[in-house]
Amino acid sequence: MDLISQLDEFERAALAEIAGAADSTALEAVRVRYLGARQGRLKDLQGSLGQATKAEKPVVGKRFNDVKNAVTAALDERKRTLSRPAVAAGGLDVTLPGTPFEVGRRHPLMQTIDEFKDIMGRFGFTAADGPEIEDEYHNFEALNIPLDHPARDPLDNFYLATASLTAGTGPRLLRSQTSTVQIRVMEQQRPPIRIISVGRVYRPDTIDATHSCMFHQMEGLMVGETVTMAELKTVLRLFARAYLGHDVHIRFRPSFFPFTEPSVEVDMSWNEPGKPWLEIGGAGMVDPNVLSAVGYDPDRVSGFAFGLGVERFCMRRYGIRDIRLFTNNDVRFLRQF
Repeated sequence: MDLISQLDEFERAALAEIAGAADSTALEAVRVRYLGARQGRLKDLQGSLGQATKAEKPVVGKRFNDVKNAVTAALDERKRTLSRPAVAAGGLDVTLPGTPFEVGRRHPLMQTIDEFKDIMGRFGFTAADGPEIEDEYHNFEALNIPLDHPARDPLDNFYLATASLTAGTGPRLLRSQTSTVQIRVMEQQRPPIRIISVGRVYRPDTIDATHSCMFHQMEGLMVGETVTMAELKTVLRLFARAYLGHDVHIRFRPSFFPFTEPSVEVDMSWNEPGKPWLEIGGAGMVDPNVLSAVGYDPDRVSGFAFGLGVERFCMRRYGIRDIRLFTNNDVRFLRQF
């Protein structure tokens, strides 16, 4: 048999035994038998290459290398196959590629809240927090809202039907404003105070493009010996420009809130046909009755407070025209942020 025929027979036999190896031990025995460095059959064939004539050597040498590479590749592939975990009938093949999943992103409102805290932190305000389930004292009475005030109407609040969480505290409700946090802070801390509180508030409003029964509000409070209305207006203008840019315009309209005197409504330019302004919150100087309720002397200290709608700032910045998009969980909308 000539050398080419011997190499062809070597390749057929080696590939057949490699394919028939049942485990790694059997495969190793095949490797030693065919490719072993000392007694392998390929070693014997290599020694026979010297018998080829000068004209045959290029052809025989090329065929030798091709056979060696083919058998080596078959060994490596069979080794990988045998090393994989066995898969029971109908079971899970853990070697298959997994199902890719997308990493989520922070909700645009959470991104907005983070930026609010950063901006106000640069103004010297620290973040405070309070409960979303409140009692009537912190939600109304301490804020100078009397019993007969329409803001306390059960139809305008989310009162809880369950019993009070603590005996003797009276009815509980979902807070209608983050102003409750300023009361809790002032009860525990003496002036000077400079805090913000950002969180959810609840009001049974009719849901439309700019109203929701649950939304986020940033409450701001500053109390000291010489706090003025001019400082309040400056803080609000600087905040709006820091978040929305210098093209935003802020205006103040006289208004009334039980817990501030004087009071103002705060609007920002909205740039919508037929609706050039959008209300973003209320503000004013803290009413002396509120200061007295927490043990402060209104003759010695004064303060301002404001409450701003987080959703409306976010809507103005990104050109969003419907507040309901924030809670629809439409990934096509959320992917944009």
